Amino acid sequence: MLIELTTTQDFSTQLMAKMYFYYSSMNAGKSTALLQSSHNYRERGMNTLVLSPKVDDRDGVGVIKSRIGLEAEAIALAVDDNVLLIVRKHTLTQPIHCVLVDEAQFLTKQQVYQLGEVCDRLNIPVLAYGLRTDFQGELFEGSQYLLAWADNLNEIKTVCHCGKKATMVVRMSEEGEPLLEGEQVEIGGNDRYVSMCRHHYKETLGL
Repeated sequence: MLIELTTTQDFSTQLMAKMYFYYSSMNAGKSTALLQSSHNYRERGMNTLVLSPKVDDRDGVGVIKSRIGLEAEAIALAVDDNVLLIVRKHTLTQPIHCVLVDEAQFLTKQQVYQLGEVCDRLNIPVLAYGLRTDFQGELFEGSQYLLAWADNLNEIKTVCHCGKKATMVVRMSEEGEPLLEGEQVEIGGNDRYVSMCRHHYKETLGL
């Protein structure tokens, strides 16, 4: 049952929902973890709302697909979509027990704020999954504000070819050469991006 919040309600008597950010480098299993979390809710008779930015169209717009074959439909978000309004609209037809966001690094600052409003105004927990940094080691906009505003931060770990934890990602050209420059957002998979530890990231790029 959703809790209807008003300006006069005593927040201290309620258990308020939280926003979680699960971050990692490439190919750490973020989409798999999201789909498993959604399945866990649904297995217990609860409803989830799954969102994914439109810019990530590798498997089709509004489709989340993991490397191990799990797949689910999602609501595709444009950069000017209001996440709070989308979630509120869906609560009119059925209770929503959790909102999950794939590739959350592509969200705008405003959309991350709206996810916080989903927690604070609708009392629905939010689980956002995404990359922390781009191929130049810079924060994505969505990740920057999730790191700043999320209630809980959780790292999903993967490994470099040397066995150390991978925290960086190298973008490769079609010829297999590492790239130092380019647009921040360029959709690709294992053929374009390789996760590495900081040492081998710098070594590969000659930094």
